[in-house]
Amino acid sequence: MEYIPNTKEEQHQMLKAIGVETIEDLLSDIPSEIRLTRGLQLPPPLSEPELKTEMLRLSERNADLLHHVPFLGGGAYDHYVPSVVGHLAFRSEFYTAYTPYQAEMSQGLLQTIYEFQTMIAELTGMDVANASLYDGGSALAEAAMMAVKITKRKTILVSSTIHPSYRAVLKTYLSGANVTIIELPSENGATDLVTVGKRLGEDIACILVQTPNFLGCLEPVEGLAQEVHRHGALLGVSADPISLGLLKSPGEAGADIVIGEGQGMGCGLNFGGPNLGFFATKKEYVRQMPGRVVGATVDTKGRRGYCLTLQTREQHIKRERATSNICTNEALAALSATIYLSIMGRQGLREVGRLCLQKAHYLKHRLCEIKGFEMAFARPFFREFVAKTPVPPSRINKKLYKGKIIGGLDLGELDRKLKNHWLVCVTEKRTKEEMDHLVAAVKEITT
Repeated sequence: MEYIPNTKEEQHQMLKAIGVETIEDLLSDIPSEIRLTRGLQLPPPLSEPELKTEMLRLSERNADLLHHVPFLGGGAYDHYVPSVVGHLAFRSEFYTAYTPYQAEMSQGLLQTIYEFQTMIAELTGMDVANASLYDGGSALAEAAMMAVKITKRKTILVSSTIHPSYRAVLKTYLSGANVTIIELPSENGATDLVTVGKRLGEDIACILVQTPNFLGCLEPVEGLAQEVHRHGALLGVSADPISLGLLKSPGEAGADIVIGEGQGMGCGLNFGGPNLGFFATKKEYVRQMPGRVVGATVDTKGRRGYCLTLQTREQHIKRERATSNICTNEALAALSATIYLSIMGRQGLREVGRLCLQKAHYLKHRLCEIKGFEMAFARPFFREFVAKTPVPPSRINKKLYKGKIIGGLDLGELDRKLKNHWLVCVTEKRTKEEMDHLVAAVKEITT
């Protein structure tokens, strides 16, 4: 049991031992204007059933997706998670596993990571994939660092249509690496190829783009790859895995590094996390790839087994030789993605992508029937699109929320140039009735 001094004499002796006179001296670094000067005002204690009732009451104040219909995307998506994902991923042998330091004791975990790597490599069209990263933002930053090491160049070009949070993570990662980051302007919702052609030179390590990008538009990956490779630079593409059920893979389009956020593959929204970053590249760059790689082998009796083939993180090798200080991986989230991809298969993933595409275009057409609404960009899109609105999206969202609809993202809150621009997301879960209900509600609000 923890010992807590309960007399003034005991408290005085402890304070004297650490060299201060009073409790107040311990708090001197906390500004007085933000310190609590009254009691905590806690309610009286509750019995267990009373506490459960109270916690349920508080939780009902959340806008959960059992009672609300979401049209909000912007990096986290409400895709359907088959029930078998949770049943398998939360078996105790997976749920309690941490990291496979002892390969002979971790064959089940190692095999699932190996299968995850295999599926990601096939999905992205690349040769190799690692054993996952934290999220899409850290994966993008790791791709930039890897490109700098490979090319020995110190400038990277970053599309301004990449998720703003990813770009913020990138700047944080590279803040102490003496690397120059140049943001590329967009044209009609995607990276401007003309600007890319003018800016590329012998100093550029890589160009980083996202497709579908933060505005929902598809990027001209093949055109970018041709321009980039003419100057000896690399192309890093942050791809949405659900879209790859329909679209040509970034590897086929000429990408050198493919990263992305895997939350949509069976991980759910989970109140904002955990997420899942994936990372894939060409075979010749495998030793510069962050994290670790699980490989398949055979033992002395010819039986198939799995082991950590490459361990390039600083927890395993000397810091100066490590490719990254990534110190763990999202193995449980990666397992969920592996189960999801196994269940869906090629046809299932294609069907999910097809439904997202068709339903998003249906809602786009319906919204544009409302006076004052129009598409912001004349480009192909997959699951999200930006609509110009006759009134501020914040006003629309506020009134939609009262009807238990979570509206799209108000882009004007992120960029003043995008005032009255509304980023709307439609996944395979949205029904025609829900979309028609949204259109009717928006029409009533804006007319």
